[in-house]
Amino acid sequence: MAGKKGKRIFVGVLVSVLVIFIAALIFAGNYLVNFAIGRRSAPAYDVVPASEVVSEDAAVIEKNRNEISAATKAWYEKVEHRVDEIKSADGLSLKGEIFSQKDSNLWLVAVHGYSGRRQGMFDIARFYYEKGFNVLAPDNRAHGESEGKWVGMGWLDRKDILIWLDKITEENPDAKIILHGISMGGATVMMCAGENLPSNVKGIVDDCGYTSVWDIFSDELSVLFHLPSFPLLNVASGMAKLRAGYSFGEASSLKSVSKAKVPMLFIHGEKDNFVHTEMVHKVYEACPTSKKKLVVEGAGHGESYQKDPELYLKTVFDFLATECAVY
Repeated sequence: MAGKKGKRIFVGVLVSVLVIFIAALIFAGNYLVNFAIGRRSAPAYDVVPASEVVSEDAAVIEKNRNEISAATKAWYEKVEHRVDEIKSADGLSLKGEIFSQKDSNLWLVAVHGYSGRRQGMFDIARFYYEKGFNVLAPDNRAHGESEGKWVGMGWLDRKDILIWLDKITEENPDAKIILHGISMGGATVMMCAGENLPSNVKGIVDDCGYTSVWDIFSDELSVLFHLPSFPLLNVASGMAKLRAGYSFGEASSLKSVSKAKVPMLFIHGEKDNFVHTEMVHKVYEACPTSKKKLVVEGAGHGESYQKDPELYLKTVFDFLATECAVY
C-alpha cells in the first residue's frame, strides 16, 4: 500500500510540475507575442543591440544623416503631397502618403521598418522623386496613422502592399513600379517577391531585411533574454498564429525570394549586428532572377544610405536602369 501511495504522490507532483511548466510557458509565450508584435507607441530602441560601428564611421553617418534630413525637410515643404487610404483584406484602414509627378508613369513604393512610420522613408523617396518618380510611402499596419493591433513583420504587410499596387495600377495602368524597403520594410518587399505581382512591378530593392521572422526573433531571444529558441519561440509562434494570423516560421523572406520573377537588389551594412549581415548573402543566393548585391563597409543596421549616400544612390539607380529597364 505504501508503495502505491508513494507512486500516486509522485505522479501527482509530476503532473503539478508539468501543469505549472506549461502555464509558465504559455504566459511567457504570450508576453513574447505582445512584446514582439504588439503595436508600439514609440520606436523600438529596446530591441536594438549596441552598435558595433567604429567612432569614425559613426561620425560620418551622423553628419550625413543630419544633412540628408535637412534637405528632405526643405523638399517636403515645397512638393505636392497628399494622404490616401486603402482597406486591408481584414478591414483595417491603412494610410499612405503620395507625392505625385505630372506626366510620369514611374512609381516608387517605399516601405518603412519595424516601429517606424512612412516619414522614415522620405529621405529615400526624395531622390526617387527627383529622378521623376511618383512616390507612395505607406504606414504599415499597426504603425503611424494606419490601424492594427498586430505588427505584420512583412508577412501580413505583403498582402497590404498588393492592395496598394492595385490602387496604383487602377489609376495608372502604364505604371512602372519599384518596391524599396528598409529593415522590416526590406523583408516586406522580399516577401512580396513571392506573390503574383502585377506586371507593372519592374524591380525590388531590399535594404537590410531579415531572412525570416523566426530567424530574427530567435536571434533577439538570445540577445535580449539569453534564452534558446526551443520551446519558447515555438509556443509564441503558435500563439501568434492564433492571435495575429501568422506564425513566425511561415513568414520567410528566404522562401519568398526563391519565387521571385523580377530583378532584385540587396543592400546591407557590413557592421549590421541586428539583422546580421550574413542574412543578405542567404537571400541573394536564393534569388533566381537577375540580381545585384551591395554591402556597405562601416555601416550598421539601416545605415548604408547615410554611410555612403553617393555609392548607395548610384547603385540603386544603375540597377533600375540596367536591370529593371524603367528608363
